[in-house]
Amino acid sequence: MTNTKRERRGTCYMFSRKHGVVPLATYMQIYKKGDIMDIKEMGSVEKGTHHKSYHGKTGRVYNVTQHAVEIVINKQVKGKILAKRINICIEHIKCSKSRDSFLKCVKENKKKKEAKQKGPWVQLKCQPASTREIHFVRTNGKEPEQWEPILYEFMAW
Repeated sequence: MTNTKRERRGTCYMFSRKHGVVPLATYMQIYKKGDIMDIKEMGSVEKGTHHKSYHGKTGRVYNVTQHAVEIVINKQVKGKILAKRINICIEHIKCSKSRDSFLKCVKENKKKKEAKQKGPWVQLKCQPASTREIHFVRTNGKEPEQWEPILYEFMAW
């Protein structure tokens, strides 16, 4: 069979339709200029779709219209990165969580700066998550088993 060059070629699972109606929260969301959005296609809505190369990308809103938003995305074309501006209906985007950890860190730093002014020196850099605290595990009277990986043996014929 020939390899067709359609626009939606190879998107059987990517753009597959989820059953049920579109959640109303999708339409109630307020989008503002400068928001960071993830592009994720909703297969049940065909209007205002994007090209498959933009699926899963993150961009910044630069214009908002009645039914759609315009987003700037960095797209790598051969050796260079281009800023692509695309129009997408609001069903196909969601707010990105990529900035949440940074904003959380900024809030913590603000609290630490206030504490620093009042008292001794405080570490302001964002620290990686430490190991979990020690805790006991209930065995309910059973002896714990010790597991070991099976040794790999290469068998060639």
